[in-house]
Amino acid sequence: MIFNIAVLASGRGSNLQSIIDNIENGYIPNASVKLVVSDVNKAYALQRAKKHSIESLYLNPLEFKSKKEYEKLLIENLQKRGIDLVLLAGYMRLLGNSFILQYKNKIMNIHPSLLPSFKGLDAQKQALEYGVKVSGCTVHFVDEGMDSGPIILQEAVKVCENDTVASLSERILEKEHIIYPEAVKLFVEGKLKVEGRIVVND
Repeated sequence: MIFNIAVLASGRGSNLQSIIDNIENGYIPNASVKLVVSDVNKAYALQRAKKHSIESLYLNPLEFKSKKEYEKLLIENLQKRGIDLVLLAGYMRLLGNSFILQYKNKIMNIHPSLLPSFKGLDAQKQALEYGVKVSGCTVHFVDEGMDSGPIILQEAVKVCENDTVASLSERILEKEHIIYPEAVKLFVEGKLKVEGRIVVND
């Protein structure tokens, strides 16, 4: 069985690239990125999809009367392609309840902090301003809250005294490119089980 993956991205899509690379080199078995969707017309993620002959789709939120209408069309496009797993890779829109329920425990996101600390935007800046000694990144299933779904994998990154937002972000991103493919691999291999808030790795 081939697991069909859709990636939603709003920016450069470096995590998308990491997923593509790990599928192409065989690390993630029996999987295919079938569709890349963006809400930003000039998102570089769309160019990455084109380079790998992956179908891409730009959906302009301004062309829809409501978020519900936007996500209705998004769901239709995912269903049409038999999508088994949805990955958020720098997707800057909060998903609505109807979308989340449609793909319950089948939507993953990666966040640049050790959740539940520093949710939302500018997590690296929040971490530096708070003065933490360790930050990192988290892959989690998406639920109805903000960065609040069950945690799949986390990786710690030491915060250095001379760190800037840019330098800390760069080191965290390196870890993101490792643990996001790992989480996808575990999902595809059927090794993830959600029990309440706990994700068990079988």
